[in-house]
Amino acid sequence: MIPRTLYSGEHELFRDTVRAFIEAEVAPHHDQWERDGMVSREVWRKAGDAGLLGCTIPEGYGGPEADFRFSAIVVEELARAGTSGPAFYLHSDIVAPYIQHYGTEDQKQDWLPKMVRGETIGAIAMTEPGAGSDLQGIRTRAVRDGNHYVLNGQKTFISNGQLADLVIVVAKTDPDEKAKGISLILVEREREGFERGRNLEKVGYKAQDTSELFFNDVRVPMTNLLGTVEGEGFIQLMQQLPQERLLVAIRCVTMIEAALDWTVDYTQERQAFGRPLAAFQNSRFQLADVKTEAVAARIFIDRCVELHLKGELTAEDAAMAKLYSSERLCQALDTCVQLHGGYGYMWEYPIARAWADARMSRIAGGTSEIMREIIGRDLLK
Repeated sequence: MIPRTLYSGEHELFRDTVRAFIEAEVAPHHDQWERDGMVSREVWRKAGDAGLLGCTIPEGYGGPEADFRFSAIVVEELARAGTSGPAFYLHSDIVAPYIQHYGTEDQKQDWLPKMVRGETIGAIAMTEPGAGSDLQGIRTRAVRDGNHYVLNGQKTFISNGQLADLVIVVAKTDPDEKAKGISLILVEREREGFERGRNLEKVGYKAQDTSELFFNDVRVPMTNLLGTVEGEGFIQLMQQLPQERLLVAIRCVTMIEAALDWTVDYTQERQAFGRPLAAFQNSRFQLADVKTEAVAARIFIDRCVELHLKGELTAEDAAMAKLYSSERLCQALDTCVQLHGGYGYMWEYPIARAWADARMSRIAGGTSEIMREIIGRDLLK
């Protein structure tokens, strides 16, 4: 095995903490959360107490001001345990950075400490029924009325949608503009006219709440604008999407490794025609292919993390990381399910849950087709 050089001893001590937290506070409850369609609020507060939330948030706003590798460890260990319910990475490493990088001092002081403690749960509302990857096509409007914005519109497929206390809403503040007409608006849970629709029933990620959100004449003060002026939302989104895509890639490659471990164990224990499945050349060859893909993906993604730590990960790099890892994950899981036979299709087996969860990775955060467009456009410029 090619050794990993990304993490120090301090990082590995933190990994031990994360792993112990998942074993004690997440894994025992995950089956129930899948039936409930969401995780408990209690696990968010416990994660905050354990230091698993907002790893990169500065000390001045209640965070530990650690580097991105600590965030990556949380993503890896949740994936390795097959626990897809707690969307800690979305809250800590997608939503919080928007506030940290673009928020006013008041916004940062108000929201970031509560997010670190798990008292406030964050979400970001981009996708609409008629606009997914094409963010310029959104129809949600934020119209000025005195010193307020009035929001009207609908969002869908919003992770943390039921639990979220604070939602970053992508809205049009100038309908005559395309990208330059988009702004990001903070909307709190208690705002009148802000309603949650049903908790959507998905193929996978069953313990993660994913919702429709409705905004009916929702009034928020203009101080809820994220950024100094209107029309900066699209640029803000483009600046933050590479980290989001890297997070997806980190989860994907860890899921490949976990699936391989589960399948190696299963094929050594399961008997067919008087000998273990692993004794058949076909099984060994398929496992060898998955192992090779896992190692190649791990080396690539670890290198992307290193570049990200130095501020050198480009949008094209992140697109390649997400494209490669998500496509390889789905391919690897199909192989692993097949090696499990009928049991691979049973929900009680982690390989079945991983297989159902994995398909979303080629869609969320930008589809594989959009990733190819980003890569191809850069290649041919």
